[in-house]
Amino acid sequence: MTPVRVGLDVLVSRLGSLLAGRRVGVLCHQASVTRDLTHAADAIRKLRRVRLTALFGPEHGLAGVVQDHVHVGRARDRARGVPVYSLYGGRRLEPTRAMLRDVDVLVVDLQDVGARYYTYAWTTVLAMRVCAREGTPVVVLDRPNPLGGEQLEGNDADPRFASFVGLYPLPIRHGMTIAELVAYHNETQGIGCDLTVVPMAGWRREMLWEDTELPWVAPSPNMPTPDTARVYPGGCLLEGTNLSEARGTTRPFEWVGAPYLDGPRLAAALERRGLPGARFRPITFEPMFQKWARRACHGVQVHVTDWDRFRSYAAYVALIVEARRQAPRAFRWKRPPYEYQWNKLPIDLIAGTDRIRRAIERGTPVSRIEASWRPALAAFARARRPYLLYT
Repeated sequence: MTPVRVGLDVLVSRLGSLLAGRRVGVLCHQASVTRDLTHAADAIRKLRRVRLTALFGPEHGLAGVVQDHVHVGRARDRARGVPVYSLYGGRRLEPTRAMLRDVDVLVVDLQDVGARYYTYAWTTVLAMRVCAREGTPVVVLDRPNPLGGEQLEGNDADPRFASFVGLYPLPIRHGMTIAELVAYHNETQGIGCDLTVVPMAGWRREMLWEDTELPWVAPSPNMPTPDTARVYPGGCLLEGTNLSEARGTTRPFEWVGAPYLDGPRLAAALERRGLPGARFRPITFEPMFQKWARRACHGVQVHVTDWDRFRSYAAYVALIVEARRQAPRAFRWKRPPYEYQWNKLPIDLIAGTDRIRRAIERGTPVSRIEASWRPALAAFARARRPYLLYT
């Protein structure tokens, strides 16, 4: 099998002249590494006739240590001698004209995880909008989608619920790489950015992360393994509830619970549903921070037994349904704010619609909820086809 080389490897080995004679800013994080674990900032500044002038960090910061929803401040990278601008500082989610003053071209190298609400693709899109206005070209270095590039899942997003976890309509699991995704938005949303994509070599759409034989570097603090990424399209829904998604533990998004739940009862109810590709085991865990910090939470671990059949979004909708049914007085939808939005419920921003929440509240069967998003998925599968780089 031909080894997969990410866009950064391709740039360094074959396309270094693309940046020659330019002052380069790099939007990156700790997972922006070559196959041999050289960081993008170091690999790019070693290219001939290239001057690294600025670094830009997304949510969680350049080092990826800041927890979710926590503002990241400006800093200076002393080792490389360049400023580090935060694109997750306060309400500012995009670069300013001043930040781009010494940048001739912005290079983006971010590891996405294949779910609409993961913010790195939206940070890239916002940066592209500014760069389009300022006449600054953007080069996006592509990386694998850990979920592969074939399966699609979840509802489309309603523009009325646009936010930093879903600026434009897109299914929850979109099956695109970050370069495919931003090229799709650049065209369909009329952004007009001068965009160059450096594709990967050797990647195929059916690949999961392990198939690539690339090292996994956690792209955010609560994405420690590829297994986490594969449950995340459904697991992120928990952020819109008072259920713990196990932040502050070693198994975020795979463990789910709350002090008011009965784990064995919840596991039994989910097992009776016969959800494809998953089993549910009763557990107790104690988060060290965030929801229910230092309190015993009872619930389940989601064990994925067949990645090809597992549908994360539908499975976690069912999990929320059963938790709410078991403890209707204790279960709560989380209140605003969420990702710089103060008026809409977090669950509706995460889902990109209020239809999912309302269906759960009405007692609509999960199978009917799942069936409701299939026409939009079919339409998106057709719409994305011209932007797919890999067959």
